[in-house]
Amino acid sequence: MTRVVKKAPSLCTDLPLDNTDICNKLHILGQLLRSCFGPTGRLKQVHNNIGGHVVTTSSSSVLLPAISSSPQPFINLIITSIRNHVSRFSDCGLYAAILCLALIEQTKRSGVRGNVAIRVNKHFLGLCTSYLHQEDCGCKVKLDFCSSHNLITLAHSVISSKPASVLTESEALYVSKLAVQAFLLTVPCYSPGIVSLGRIVTVSVEGQSVLDSAVFPGLLVDIPDAFGIFKVENLPSNPLRVVLFSVSLAGDLSELGNGTIEVHHGADTDSQILDQLLEIGKQVLKDEVKLFACQKVIHPVLQQYLRSHGIIVMERLGITLMEPLIQLSGAQPVATLHTTIPPKAYGNVRDLSFKQFGSKTMLHLHPPGESVICTMVLCHRNETMLSELKVVCQKTEHVLRLTLKEPSALLGGGCTETHLAAYIRHKSMNDVIETASVLGCSQTEYLLGVEAFCRSLESVATALEHDGGNSLIDLTCAHHWTLAADVTQEHMGDSLGLCGCGLVKRSPSMTWSYLNTKCPEFSPAPLPRDTTVQLRVLDSFTAKVNALKVAVETANIALDVRYIIQDMN
Repeated sequence: MTRVVKKAPSLCTDLPLDNTDICNKLHILGQLLRSCFGPTGRLKQVHNNIGGHVVTTSSSSVLLPAISSSPQPFINLIITSIRNHVSRFSDCGLYAAILCLALIEQTKRSGVRGNVAIRVNKHFLGLCTSYLHQEDCGCKVKLDFCSSHNLITLAHSVISSKPASVLTESEALYVSKLAVQAFLLTVPCYSPGIVSLGRIVTVSVEGQSVLDSAVFPGLLVDIPDAFGIFKVENLPSNPLRVVLFSVSLAGDLSELGNGTIEVHHGADTDSQILDQLLEIGKQVLKDEVKLFACQKVIHPVLQQYLRSHGIIVMERLGITLMEPLIQLSGAQPVATLHTTIPPKAYGNVRDLSFKQFGSKTMLHLHPPGESVICTMVLCHRNETMLSELKVVCQKTEHVLRLTLKEPSALLGGGCTETHLAAYIRHKSMNDVIETASVLGCSQTEYLLGVEAFCRSLESVATALEHDGGNSLIDLTCAHHWTLAADVTQEHMGDSLGLCGCGLVKRSPSMTWSYLNTKCPEFSPAPLPRDTTVQLRVLDSFTAKVNALKVAVETANIALDVRYIIQDMN
């Protein structure tokens, strides 16, 4: 059969970083992501060209999927790499993207050959990661689980970095404390052998104050009718037996499974299936079940039968609540109607109570003993803010979990980036001749590579400022400072109080230099860790170190691309 439309030849683009159109798109992408970065980042509205739901956000987990439909495969390569990092670590997505694009831009501006830049970038990445893993690293903080202060600071840094949540300072601190409380409830206190973490179930309530948000041990399940006139107070205080079904109890033939169904002439299938369902009801009544839960739909007749005998019925739980309910109660889900329920399938809950949040009535299932399941009820004034708050709290949970593997954090507020840049400059100047020889480049190319790498790190720190202010680095500890736009250089010292992370205070002997300008090379001074100093901003160690690796490696891949072959059909 002949083609209706002649097949178009593939489009081949050589040296994509010499292509003006691609470079312009990379620059625009960099500006877009930089404008979202940090607590004062600007918001973006994401929507498609045929209507649909409009999302207001500054989060990389929402922005990057919207951009990934770009027709330019070179840009998609970069975005896909960053999205993979976000899917694994939940944090530092914008950081990785901004650093990656800055490395590409600075390398191109420096004129260093691509293959040389790749080797130099790998070398500096190794220096950075090696330094960050040292015990005496000047930008790393050990997290002490005996105190919740640094955990709250870490959670607060994640939550306050997403301005679309529209939280006041007191609200952000309150939600940060709730996030840490919920996280600690999912960590078992006494668990010999392999430790299994619990789960946080998030319930959203629109139209209430953020300060109405709360965390509860156990599970809260939304119920539409509060079980009619049934009174939970009438239940005994002893542990309540629970049965959990993962199969539909609606009585439909389609729910009986795959295969051929033979029906005898004159048989009433509806009546037979209903009789089978009622047999289940009789068994659970005999076994003294007090809570009957189903992932899917329960037939109204079976519901009425169970409730008339004092059994609480929960249906349409959905797949997301099944696993927490299994962990909480110890029940094993029953997946068939055609056998008796084995005794080992039953679970227990200690107690039941009602919780009211706005128009929502929820049933609180209390765990029978120490439980690692908890429910976080998040309240906010409208749907947009609530949606962003829910996303950022889930990210915060993941970041806090990462601290169990590596109980450390990095200084935030741009201080880690400026400190690393100063460290790399000082370290690289000590052995220029030897390192340039090992990397197979000239000393000039090596020094240009040093400057490109360090300026890329510093550009991430400068991206935190969105109100026209200036970014500075002190020439003692190499921390990041922000100078308001209306402050002159003569009054600079008086207006600077604390660095970006809050660890360094201004002193009369301190001098500063503007970022991305020529400043003398120096070795960052180690800081005495004063326990009375309260850090303002902390970043996830695990997430940021991986983001640094992803940014450099993705930039190197981009610098190494020689041809793009694109099928146009």
